Amino acid sequence: MSVRYLTARIAQQIDEELMGSVGAFSIDQLMELAGLACAQALATVYDRTRYPRVLVCCGPGNQGGDGLVAARHLGMFGYTPTIYMPKPGSKDIYKRLKTQCDNMGIKTLPPSSDAEALTTALSSSDVILDAIFGFSFKGPVRPPFDEALPSLTNSKLPIVSVDIPSGWDVEAGKIETLGLEPDVLVSLTAPKEGVKLFKGRHFLGGRFVPKIFADKYQLNLPEYPSFAQIVEFTTVDGSHRL
Repeated sequence: MSVRYLTARIAQQIDEELMGSVGAFSIDQLMELAGLACAQALATVYDRTRYPRVLVCCGPGNQGGDGLVAARHLGMFGYTPTIYMPKPGSKDIYKRLKTQCDNMGIKTLPPSSDAEALTTALSSSDVILDAIFGFSFKGPVRPPFDEALPSLTNSKLPIVSVDIPSGWDVEAGKIETLGLEPDVLVSLTAPKEGVKLFKGRHFLGGRFVPKIFADKYQLNLPEYPSFAQIVEFTTVDGSHRL
């Protein structure tokens, strides 16, 4: 049976219940597990001996928090991550995650107004981790992201996107011309409706989802191998299945 693809409403509902009295997760826990899954996926596809320099692009919301966690884990995996925040987040959890990266000596680019700094960073990177927009994104793409996304695309570097490629609608897919075209996607919890036609390598990072939620929402989640936090989709007759 195929895994279920989620609408924006159901994805939001599951998130809220995971952090409610039934799920009993904290947002810190979920970000930690999501970020670890994203770091594992990137490391699975892009070996650090060939792709050691990772530009981790973080938006101001929870998606960016996942990216900051991933940056920290990538550093521990032996990569050299650099953080780029077009618009830094203001929440306490975001600031704490950023401090954790600072404490590991992970470099952060200057503010987004310095376009030259981004260009320089892209020229000295091997792969991009896209954690800018999450499933709650609604277009159009506004400043400063309307300049950042084309710069990432024009770099021609391989891109790993977290949950939904930045600039894509969670249900309609890529309807914004500025939307990224990643090579790898890491869906969190369960894949979203908008990525049904995604053709790159596609991983699921939802091992943290309790059985009670998987059954309630009929997610049809796979068994994860051994201690891995990710499992990869395979393509059968043009559609993604597990």
